[in-house]
Amino acid sequence: MITKLTGVGVGPGDPELVTVKGVNALRDAAVVVVPVMDSGERGRAEATVLHYVDATKVVRVVFALNEREDRARREAAWDAAGARVAELLRERGSVAFATIGDPNVYSTFTYLAQTITELVPGTDVVTVPGITAMQDLAARSGAVLTEGTEPLTLVPVTAGAAVLKQALEGPGTVVAYKFGRLAGEVATALRETGRTEDAVWGSALGLAEESIRPAAELEEEGVSLPYLSTLIAPARRDGGRGGKL
Repeated sequence: MITKLTGVGVGPGDPELVTVKGVNALRDAAVVVVPVMDSGERGRAEATVLHYVDATKVVRVVFALNEREDRARREAAWDAAGARVAELLRERGSVAFATIGDPNVYSTFTYLAQTITELVPGTDVVTVPGITAMQDLAARSGAVLTEGTEPLTLVPVTAGAAVLKQALEGPGTVVAYKFGRLAGEVATALRETGRTEDAVWGSALGLAEESIRPAAELEEEGVSLPYLSTLIAPARRDGGRGGKL
């Protein structure tokens, strides 16, 4: 049997932001796998997928999505998840893996694909790009990501606030992902680099609980943000229209 694994980016949460190609890939697959942290959870990817496919073809697979301390536990979880998807591939032939955002940007799909190529040799592994949180936040907030020759730096704050601060000291736009638990440190990095004024953060984009606020509010006492919050600190622009060309 020819087997095919497709990583499908389903965007940051708004089901209207899934591409036509993404919808077709979800509908064409025999099974749609959605990653969850526990078997009873309905995650953001699954909620989006259910707008386009019947629940009977959706399979939840548990991943250690936030496990960073215990490497052995994380590796065991990846192995178990990979074995489950490999089983589905052998039984059904084609599996679509739905991931929030894009499957090639900080996605669990990367690790799954590596595992599957070992467990089911010859599997055709492809990806369908998805709209990222930074694109959605830019559209919803009016923040411009890049102009002219400006660079764009994407930083997962799980790498440490020092990495973010180094990026903020540069000339271009900086986007920070996964910073909810380190909101205070992010606020400090913005303040110390003089990048607070035009920066904006958002969470739950496209969902009922959506929140989009000025980054200055990160300074407020006791502020708590969801883990998957996104920050945009636009490049400094003082050259007028086309000043960065």
